[in-house]
Amino acid sequence: MWVISGPSAVGKGTVCARLRELHPEPFYSISMTTRDPRPGEVPGESYHFVGLNDFRALIAEGDLLEWAEVHGNYYGTPRQQVLDAVGAGRPVILEIDLQGARQVKRNMPEAQLIFLSPPSWEELVSRLRGRGTESEAAIERRLETARQELLQIDEADHVIVNVAIEETVEALVSLMSL
Repeated sequence: MWVISGPSAVGKGTVCARLRELHPEPFYSISMTTRDPRPGEVPGESYHFVGLNDFRALIAEGDLLEWAEVHGNYYGTPRQQVLDAVGAGRPVILEIDLQGARQVKRNMPEAQLIFLSPPSWEELVSRLRGRGTESEAAIERRLETARQELLQIDEADHVIVNVAIEETVEALVSLMSL
């Protein structure tokens, strides 16, 4: 199992989408979230968008492999689909935040954590602001979280600097032997 993590706007979603285009054979988990869809996101493909009460029920039932509250919204990975894919011998790729990655690693020590790092702090700020999807207050919250996450980079089994999408995808394919 491979867990791809990194700060907001580092390019996790873009990189994983490209990886999925080139290598559809692994199981790519689709996270659940209580946040509203961003422009261009497709329910059931980008995320499973659920209400807060439904999400809390999944937590209470133990139906999430990992979950976290991030920037006022909840995110989590449905447990059974991942376990079924692992049981079937399929490679599994999770794209989640660092809090969730830590939970997966505690629950499944064999999981390999890949931290996507920005080429520079300035580039990360530029990417986050360039999305144009959050208020200034939300951007500042995300940047503070990113500062903390970058300090924890040594928790990862592997670090890949995301300078260019194609290079990053190539590095992931090589690392995962896809």
